[in-house]
Amino acid sequence: QLQLVESGGGLVQPGGSLRLSCAASGFTLGAYAIGWFRQAPGKEREGVSCINNSGSSTYYADSVKGRFTISRDNAKNTVYLQMNSLKPEDTAVYYCAADTGMGWPKKYSYEYYYWGQGTQVTVSS
Repeated sequence: QLQLVESGGGLVQPGGSLRLSCAASGFTLGAYAIGWFRQAPGKEREGVSCINNSGSSTYYADSVKGRFTISRDNAKNTVYLQMNSLKPEDTAVYYCAADTGMGWPKKYSYEYYYWGQGTQVTVSS
């Protein structure tokens, strides 16, 4: 119960696109804010984007603003991260996370309780 399962990672050329999915089970996703994070080797985990429970509010890190889009389909208990114009520096393991806590934006790891397993994104020519 209360699991997040990620998919959609892979290898893509610079300038290409990927769409990550985070499917929730065991709980109603509409009650949770969802965040996307990434971590490259030797780097701290970085907040990428987050979305509130209804999808009416979103946040993007400056490094991805204008290139990434977060969305959710609460009927399917799924959150998406559309990644366009990918750069080599986007290479990382990407994680989704969920929490019912107050506060906005929720852009730090400590603000989330439930986490997915992570999916590798590699941007290279």
